Amino acid sequence: MNTLTVVNIGRTRYKSAWDLQRKLFDLRLAGGISDLLLLTEHDHVYTLGKASDDHHLLADAGELQAAGAEVFHIDRGGDITYHGPGQLVGYPILDLNMYYRDLHRYLRDLEEVIIRTLGDYAIAAARDEKFTGVWVGSSKIAAIGVKVSRWITMHGFALNVNTDLAYFDRIIPCGIFHKGVTSIRELTGRAVEFGELSGRLVKHFGDVFQAEPRDTSHETLLQMLGQPAAEKREWLPVENQ
Repeated sequence: MNTLTVVNIGRTRYKSAWDLQRKLFDLRLAGGISDLLLLTEHDHVYTLGKASDDHHLLADAGELQAAGAEVFHIDRGGDITYHGPGQLVGYPILDLNMYYRDLHRYLRDLEEVIIRTLGDYAIAAARDEKFTGVWVGSSKIAAIGVKVSRWITMHGFALNVNTDLAYFDRIIPCGIFHKGVTSIRELTGRAVEFGELSGRLVKHFGDVFQAEPRDTSHETLLQMLGQPAAEKREWLPVENQ
């Protein structure tokens, strides 16, 4: 089995986590680290992928400032989506040469991880053959957008857990006009503890990808990056500084 290093970096600004991803991508491409799964929760942000239409962002600059939300055009596939507090975001940095060279299968496997995780909460989630992501009825509960270069992966998935869904009102999520969004809290009527949910998701990730997850500390991640402790303010949340 492949080893999967798992690091939960807590709540981050999007740009800091994106920069961290790129550093880890380069290390994985060079064979300097094993496969890795970053887990995080972002400050309010809207990201637009390579296939995005800027008109799918409905808020103007004043509304974005009032909402405390940033906007980034990024290098993943897909259209526009929202990330924010209460949403579990996962960034797998995998060498698919160690698994399979099949982008379609990779997307389906990411969906499967989330479907199994939601099943633990008695939520019957499913795929939609027309759209990437995970759905409950006609509402999306998890968005997926990835980048794969030389079969090394970046970006990943965002699962709405305790998310304030009102932030989706400012966009046309993933460019899909006729479907809604939902969250675990909306479906179950209760807030979900992130630590428990993350543990379940990591287990299912290991099962689906036939990898052995190993929790790793922030200090070990810093060592992998060759960064002194003073630099960790760039991407670690306040409580871990």
